[in-house]
Amino acid sequence: MYFVKKTPAEKRTDLQKKLKTGKLVRFPGAYNPLVAKLIEEIGYEGIYISGAVMANDLGIPDIGLTTLTEVSYRAEQIARVTNLPSIVDADTGFGEPMNCARTIETFENFGVSGCHIEDQINPKRCGHLDNKDVVSANEMVKKIKSAVKARKDKNFLIIARTDANAVEGLDKTISRVKAYVDAGADMIFPEALKDEKEFEKMRKATKAYLLANMTEFGKS
Repeated sequence: MYFVKKTPAEKRTDLQKKLKTGKLVRFPGAYNPLVAKLIEEIGYEGIYISGAVMANDLGIPDIGLTTLTEVSYRAEQIARVTNLPSIVDADTGFGEPMNCARTIETFENFGVSGCHIEDQINPKRCGHLDNKDVVSANEMVKKIKSAVKARKDKNFLIIARTDANAVEGLDKTISRVKAYVDAGADMIFPEALKDEKEFEKMRKATKAYLLANMTEFGKS
């Protein structure tokens, strides 16, 4: 649309190729289509669609109040104006495992290249806030399996985000990560790791791709 040449499938294939190089892939955040186009013009590798920014743009706090309809609508607006792959924050998947399946189907149909689902309880809190709580690892595994089963394009990234480090500590977080990868997650988003040593330990614990966020005034 308007000079966008690549199909959603081609964008997903591009992302997979970039990840396999082993180099850092930079995804600045875009809260609207115009910002996404500027990110592409500058020369970055992809677009990140933040749940916190989405909530703030709607005038509400980042505590799980946004809906699949709201988030997918904005994600589709952004994805359709750029040749870059886009990843979107899907919070807790907008419900139970069967809801996660619908979430994946919706984002895939709307041209997004991947999304992350987190293991917080619902209602959730921003990943860089205190007093978070997480569901059991088994419950999250069910969500991941449901998400993986629902996707039609094998290149659509299923990213498992875990907020367990702030609740259970790094060792138990790593145990969760291994279970999530076994369930089919393509990438792990270990939210709010405190320093480079924790990231290094996480890197050694799994061969899955890692997502690391750089949030101003955040914990990472």
